[in-house]
Amino acid sequence: MERTVPTTESEEVELYIRTYYSLLRSTAEVQIRTLEEVHAGMNSLLHPKARDNEPDMSAFIYSLLRLPPCISEVNLVILGQSEHVFERAGIKDLHEWQSVSASGRRRRCYYNGSEVLACFIASRSDIDDIIPILTAYQIEWNKLHQRLINIPKSISLSDICDDLRGCSKLAEWLDIPEEDVHRLYAIWDESFSTQLMRIAKDEKHLRVRLLSSSLNAYRRATNEWWNNIERHAPEVCQRPVYFISSNPHSVLNLLSGFPLLHSEEIVRYLNESGNRGLLNEWEDIQAGNVPTSKENFFYYVFKKFIRTEQGASVLEEMKGYEQERGISRIKSSLAFDVEAQVFDISLINPDWIDPRLRDESWDACLFDSDAIILNIDYPLGMAAYHILSKVAEHASELLGIYVLGKGATLNGVIGDVMIPGVVHDEHSQNTYLFSNSFSAADVVPYLIYGSVLDNQKAVSVQGTFLQNADYMDIFYREGYTDIEMEAGPYLSAVYELFRPKRHPVNEIVNLYGLPFDMGIIHYASDTPLSKGKNLGAGSLSYYGMDSTYASSIATLRRIFAIEKQRLQNL
Repeated sequence: MERTVPTTESEEVELYIRTYYSLLRSTAEVQIRTLEEVHAGMNSLLHPKARDNEPDMSAFIYSLLRLPPCISEVNLVILGQSEHVFERAGIKDLHEWQSVSASGRRRRCYYNGSEVLACFIASRSDIDDIIPILTAYQIEWNKLHQRLINIPKSISLSDICDDLRGCSKLAEWLDIPEEDVHRLYAIWDESFSTQLMRIAKDEKHLRVRLLSSSLNAYRRATNEWWNNIERHAPEVCQRPVYFISSNPHSVLNLLSGFPLLHSEEIVRYLNESGNRGLLNEWEDIQAGNVPTSKENFFYYVFKKFIRTEQGASVLEEMKGYEQERGISRIKSSLAFDVEAQVFDISLINPDWIDPRLRDESWDACLFDSDAIILNIDYPLGMAAYHILSKVAEHASELLGIYVLGKGATLNGVIGDVMIPGVVHDEHSQNTYLFSNSFSAADVVPYLIYGSVLDNQKAVSVQGTFLQNADYMDIFYREGYTDIEMEAGPYLSAVYELFRPKRHPVNEIVNLYGLPFDMGIIHYASDTPLSKGKNLGAGSLSYYGMDSTYASSIATLRRIFAIEKQRLQNL
């Protein structure tokens, strides 16, 4: 079918992408400073003040949250697809380096303790993510550096925020809102003054090196990722599979029931923690003063609890508990960081799963199921295409494919749920039309705080920074309100699961009549038209789990209903 949607290419964005890919073809290290001008010229919605003398703290904090804390000490970032790629480049002691991570981006990274950071990448989408983040980080670091070196020598940065007046004065010197100083303090915590002194000491001159740019390198990395899963859970190649791309906690918590079994210990920890905000919330929940889910609250606090000393024994108990119930957690090794979880449906006990999943109509028959659920921690961008293609290549039979993930909304608010029936993919330039298994009615009963918007149109972008106002306006005028990164690549893989050729390019693609169930749900985590004042710049409390768990519950209930029908038809 011929394409009828308007062109969405932005010359400034395309120039930026072409520039850094041409530079990264070099076997030498690339200076990030060579990208600063073209980055600023892109007029990114996430970095609107790139050219201004005034610091753009939303862009800085967005980048900061997506880089490991050691980035302040790093001068060279090395990108590679697998351990073999790093070894061929002469880096054979990677496991002796310090494993580091970012709070806002899941990516395997290692720091050598002396200026070098090694990052594993799963597809070109990681490049489209990392390069703009590093560039924005450096631009804003150097703006702050120029201000910090002009602070009077008599002022000690280590004492600058001992009181609120210090924060106010620092905000004045840095030419930023005082609330941004508090946001930095929340991120850096005890290292706040240390980080400020690092910025004050030197300008940032980051370099980056891409070890391999071949498509085969990404395919090999995906193959290594899959082989690891197959070694730990060979049943994924022998039994029917329901594939879920979501996160490593919601499906697991809902099906294992483990956190709810430890609710008394969670409440005890909460009382001892002194966290007044959570304690007040728990008191309101008990008194029925807030319309919330007690289960979601326990899941949120449980995550904090198991990181404590008193939660260590419970964490160890959880491992044995899951193994006894046929639940396999498979951490990635040798390649990119995408955890997988395998659930044997026949071993799911309705007595201990989340009460919102229980239904007498399917409880009994599921014990006869031969199917499994494969849940993966949702990948970034084009990695979704590589992963689903690999799963489909080896799985015995795919009964359902369900994609749950974060998205930005142009017409809603953070916490809303968006259910698309049209997805435009910026990678393939295809517009996919498909019958989404989900509707608002599937999610509404389990969503407390947000709204469910079905019949939406989504666009899968190449990167979060790679959007500007003109680009966004084109989509908004055409009714596209859901912005994310994975749906398009997944649908390109879906096309190849039931058609005898590779997915097309720059076409309207009809995916109706799939031989398996297919559903996509996005929960709004960003509002890009608000110039970065969103999840990218901060964090949610447990309220952010409302849309995540509502989406996961709808997905699992859909799987159970389909599996019941399948078993009855056998």
